[in-house]
Formats: sequence, structure tokens, C-alpha cells
Amino acid sequence: MMLNAMLGLSGPAANEVVVAERYSVPEGFILELYSTDVPQARFLRFTSAGDLLVSRPHAGDVVLLRRDTDEDGYPDGVQTVLGGLSRPQGMDFMGDWLYIAESHRVGRIRFDAAVGRSVGEYEPVVEGLTDDGNHWSKTVRFGPDGKLYLAQGSTCNVCEEADARRATMMRFAVDGSGGEILATGLRNSVGFDWAPWDGGLYATDNGRDLLGDDFPVCELNRIEPGAFYGWPYFNGDNVADPDMGADPLAHEREPIGPVHGFRAHNAPLGIVFPDTAGWPDAFKRSALVALHGSWNRSSLDGYKVVSLHWSDAGIKERDFLTGFMIDGDASGRPVDVAQGPDGAIYVSDDYAGAIYRVHRGARRSAAPNEVRQPVSRLDDTPPVWLASADIERLTEKGAGLYLQHGCASCHEVGENAVLLSGLAQRLGYRAVDEVLSAPPPPMPVLPFSEDERRSLAVFLLACPDANSAGK
Repeated sequence: MMLNAMLGLSGPAANEVVVAERYSVPEGFILELYSTDVPQARFLRFTSAGDLLVSRPHAGDVVLLRRDTDEDGYPDGVQTVLGGLSRPQGMDFMGDWLYIAESHRVGRIRFDAAVGRSVGEYEPVVEGLTDDGNHWSKTVRFGPDGKLYLAQGSTCNVCEEADARRATMMRFAVDGSGGEILATGLRNSVGFDWAPWDGGLYATDNGRDLLGDDFPVCELNRIEPGAFYGWPYFNGDNVADPDMGADPLAHEREPIGPVHGFRAHNAPLGIVFPDTAGWPDAFKRSALVALHGSWNRSSLDGYKVVSLHWSDAGIKERDFLTGFMIDGDASGRPVDVAQGPDGAIYVSDDYAGAIYRVHRGARRSAAPNEVRQPVSRLDDTPPVWLASADIERLTEKGAGLYLQHGCASCHEVGENAVLLSGLAQRLGYRAVDEVLSAPPPPMPVLPFSEDERRSLAVFLLACPDANSAGK
């Protein structure tokens, strides 16, 4: 499971039995499985009609879950709103325009909320964004000022960026003009939202890797114009980075520390400040944050939704939705959190391909959907290009590439090594090729040719124990 988590691949489909037996929410709240029809679901946005949009970067599309008009507790259908996109993630509305953040640009298309369909041509509004390296995803939201805010992560674990727009938050006019860098030093701020009580802009940020189990913390930052938040020179509460902290550039700007620290490697992603009318008083001045979960700790951590509570004494973190990880066994990985027009909280899960609904109403009376058996969403069938005569050549070439690029340093050495043993029982050729084409952090981005990717895939999947291949 650790390898699947690292690679961002799907796991078994969710079902009502798993949800009922494993998951927990605070007293007075009810958790229900809303949909299992959205493999690799990422970010969420509700339309003005109450339908739920879900982005799926690896599928290259945005899908719509029709609002539950028959009140059976499930969406009335699912349909594709827009396909053929380049790894779309963040979405937001301005008037009747739907804005979508692809990996290399931000585009928009008119959207008819009454029928739940896009209208007319898709047009780019912000172009020329870079999507090389590890953190290629982009998130967009419209702020209270009517401006378009864009967050984009770094290309790497720790480095100095060639493109000054990476590892920043930017701000644009509605038409994409007048772009400016609002804040810097944000390694990978995937989620952000505005607090209703003071208008403050808060963003989650993923701390760097490969400094041990418990350092550095992941962050919640209050974003201020012109502020520098430390990366790559400082981590957490402005602790100098062991690799970059001595760089002369480190002292050109005073870094701002986080207002709250999550446990190291918890990977906070989506955040929302919900309307808590009718909720317990403890949820006044609170936010909900999806912790995607760690892959590079000796014991996995995160894998839950937490609530953050503001008071004069600071910010307190509490569990809100748990059960995704029990004793090292993961059944899901929360990504985004959104509040629907019904007041319920919706949580996306890209590992189980599910949407969960948390609310304070009555439990649905309709019979649950038929429990689904776990299914693989990976292509385990040998591809057409893999002729038996080529296996020996490709395996030999793949072994050479494995040694040449020092893959053993991460996959064989150290207590946090991501072992490749039994890879063929978990992944298929397509999945391995996808990872090599767009590797997740902190895997390096290497300029493999198509033949080299194929060779590595064949070698890794053909070798009974890839971890002994280089010995």
C-alpha cells in the first residue's frame, strides 16, 4: 500500500460496509458514502444548482455528480462536463464562467448550471505556466476581491527555482491579465480559503521530504501580500534547511513562520471554512482540512480530515473524519473538502475513488447500494508492443537504467526506503509508465525516452525481486 500511496494510484473501491466499520466522525454528525463513481477524484466545487463538480487530473476531465433530487442519499447520475484536459485540478466559478486550472494553464468555459453542461468553446485565460517537475498541479479560487488566485508548487523537493512563479501564490484579474506574485516560499500550497470572521487568506503547505519521520512540519500559513514563507531555505518555524539554509540568498528576506503546524509528512491538501450554523459551539471559527497522508515515514500518518479551531490561545487541531488508515492498512486518502448548499460536508478520496458526505441531519432511510467487490483500476495486461522476443532486451536495458540512475538509493537503502518487491502483483505496465512520465515527489524527473520507460517497466515488473536487481 505504501508504494501505491506514493505513486498516487487507486486502491479498492469504497463500500458502505467499510465506511460503517472503519470510519468515525464527531458525535452529532453522520457519515455516509455519497458516490463511488469517481476514480481518482481530486478537487470539488458545487454549481449554483447544487450539482457537484469533481476534477480528475489523471483522467484529464471534470465530471459532474447530479444533485440528489430523489433524496436517496446518492447523486442522481454522473456525467463528463469537459474532457481532453491536461491534468486539471482546481476549479471555481465567476458568474456563468467555469474556470479550470490545468497543469500548464488556466482556462474557462461558460457553464449552464440549470442543465449542468458547459456551453461554447473552452478558452485559455492564463497561459505559459510550467508543469515540469514534481508538483505540477495548480489550484484556483476567486477571492472576496473578485480576483483570481492561483497556487502552484515547486518543481522539486528542495532547490532554487528557475521559474519565479513556481512555489508561489499569484493573483490575476478575471480575464487573466495583470498577473502578480502575491507570496513566495510556498513549497506546495494545494488548498486555500478565506476565513469569514476576518477575511484572512489561509493556505496549506506540504513540507519537504527526506529529513526523517518528524521534520519538518507541514504548514498552515496566513498569506499576506509580498510575504516570503521560507522554502527552500527554511522549514517550519524558520529552521534553516540543512541543504539550502547556508545559501546567501537565504537571508535576503525575512521568512514568515506558519500559524499552525501539522505533523510532518501529513500532506494537508484541501481546506474549507464551513458555515457552522447549527453545529456545536466548538466549531465556531473553524476550518476543515484534508490530510492526504504520508508515504515516507516509518509508520504511516495522516489519512484523515481534521478540524482547526481558532481562539485567543491559538489554533487547536482535532480529528473530524478518521478511519482511512488503521494499523498501516489504508482504505482511502482524503483530498478535498467542500460544503454543499445543503450544509453538508463533502470529502473526495482519490485512493478509493469515492465522495463521502458528513451532515447533521437524519440518516438516509434508503437501502444502501449493493456492496461492491474491490476491483483493480490498473491495466495488468501486457501491452501490444511487448513481444516475447523483446522481453530479454528490454529487461537488460531496464536493469542498466536502474543502476545508471541510482534508483537503489531510494528503493533499497534506509529505513524509509520504498521497496519494489512484488511490484507486478500491484501495478501494471500502464501505471508504471505513467509514474515514470510524471513522477510524484520526491522522485527525480528524468528525460526518459519512450523506449527507456518501457524498458524500466518491463524490468521492474519482470524481476521477481526488483530490490535485489542491483546487488
